[in-house]
Amino acid sequence: MRLRTAQDRLKIEHSIIDGLRPVLQRLLEQSSEIRSIIPGVIRPVRDARGEPTIRITVPTTNGWKAIALSGGARQELFVSTALGKEEVEILIRRALSSR
Repeated sequence: MRLRTAQDRLKIEHSIIDGLRPVLQRLLEQSSEIRSIIPGVIRPVRDARGEPTIRITVPTTNGWKAIALSGGARQELFVSTALGKEEVEILIRRALSSR
C-alpha cells in the first residue's frame, strides 16, 4: 500500500471558502485515520465572518458531514473516517488553533 500525502486526500471538486484550505491540510496531516475530505457546496450566509470555524453535524455512511463557516459563506465538508465524532472534533480544534 502506498502512502498518500495530505494533498491526495483533499478532494477538490468545488472551490474552497477563504482560509479553509490550510486548516483542512493541517487536519489531514494530523491523522492518517482520516481517509479523505471532500468539500461540497458553498452558500452565502450573513453570520460567517472572521476566522474559519468547522462544526460536525451528522454521521454519513463512511464518516461525518461538517459545516465550515468563513468569509461570508458556509461550505459542506464530507469527512471520510472511522473515527468517532468526539475524536474528529478534537482534531478539528487542533487544526484550527495551530494557525
